[in-house]
Amino acid sequence: MITASPGARITPSAHAPMADWRQLWREAVTDAAELLGLLGLQHLAGRLPLADAGFQLRVPQGFVARMRHGDARDPLLLQVLPQLAELDEVAGFVVDAVGDMAAREAQGVLHKYHGRALLIASGSCAINCRYCFRRHFPYGEEMAAAGQWRQALEHLRRDDSISELILSGGDPLALATSKLEELSRGLADLPHVTRLRIHTRLPVVLPERIDPAFTAWLAALPLQKVVVLHANHANELDDGVDAACARLRDTGASLLNQSVLLRGVNDDAEVLAGLSERLFAAGVLPYYLHQLDRVQGTAHFEVDDIRALALMEALRARLPGYLVPRLVREVGGEASKRPV
Repeated sequence: MITASPGARITPSAHAPMADWRQLWREAVTDAAELLGLLGLQHLAGRLPLADAGFQLRVPQGFVARMRHGDARDPLLLQVLPQLAELDEVAGFVVDAVGDMAAREAQGVLHKYHGRALLIASGSCAINCRYCFRRHFPYGEEMAAAGQWRQALEHLRRDDSISELILSGGDPLALATSKLEELSRGLADLPHVTRLRIHTRLPVVLPERIDPAFTAWLAALPLQKVVVLHANHANELDDGVDAACARLRDTGASLLNQSVLLRGVNDDAEVLAGLSERLFAAGVLPYYLHQLDRVQGTAHFEVDDIRALALMEALRARLPGYLVPRLVREVGGEASKRPV
C-alpha cells in the first residue's frame, strides 16, 4: 500500500533495486474508491459510476504516486478515474471508432496500411486509460499470441509486402518475455520483415517492466527497432521512466512518443510544450498528437479541431520543429493517419 503526501509527488530513485514488474502489476489499484482515498479525495466517491462504467479501473501504484494529493483535477488522475460522463450516449461515438474489425486479416492481425501489419499481441494493460480506443475491443477472440502466433506468422509469410511489424494491444509488454521470444523465433525465416515497432505504455506507467531479460531480448533482435511510448503529460515522467528509456536506448531502439489530446488533461500550450521538452530530456522524440478517437464513453475528453489547431500554432511558436508532434486523426479505411 502507498500513501501520497499532501502537495508532493513521490519519485522513486533511479538507483534503487528494480522490483519484479509482475508483482507490481498484481499490486495495481483496481478500486476507484481506494484510489480516491489514497489521494485524500474520498469525499468524491459518491460521484463514481457503478461498476466502473463497464471498464475496470486499473492503475499501478507507482503511477498513483505521481498524482497530486488532494487535487481532483490532477491530469494523471483524470486519465484513469471512472466518470459518470462515460455513461452518456453521444451521437458519433461508437464501439469501433477506427475500423479495427474491418481491417482484420487473421486472428489478432490488423492490416490497415501498406507495408505494415499490426498484431494485437495482448488484451491486457497495466493501466486502463478512460479514453482507450480499444476499450470495447473483443480481445477474447482476437489475440495474435494464441497458438504460438501461428495465424499471425502465416499471414506475414504470405504477404512479402510487409516490412514492418507493429506490436500493439492491449499492451504487448504485458506478455512474458518468453512469449515475445516465441514470436521472434517465428520471424527468423521471414526476411522481408525488417523492422519491429512496439507500441507500449508500460515504460511510462510500470518502468520496472524494462528489466534485464527484456532488454537482452530486444538488443539481440536482428531487426530495426522502434519503441513508441504513450505519455500525455510531463508529470507522467520521473526518474524511473528516465532510467527505463535509457535501458531501451541501450538496446539500439529508437524511442518515439504518441499522445492523445484530452480536454482537462493536456489541452494547453504550456502543458504540451512541457511534455515535448520533458520527453526529449528523456531521449524520446515527440511523434503524434492524436485527436480523440470517438469511442463510446469518451466524449467528455474531446477537444474540437479549432482549439486543437490553435494549440499547434502556439507550439510551433514556442518549440523547435523537431519537438512539435504531428496532429493527426485516425479514420477507418483511410490509407494513413489523416493530418488535422
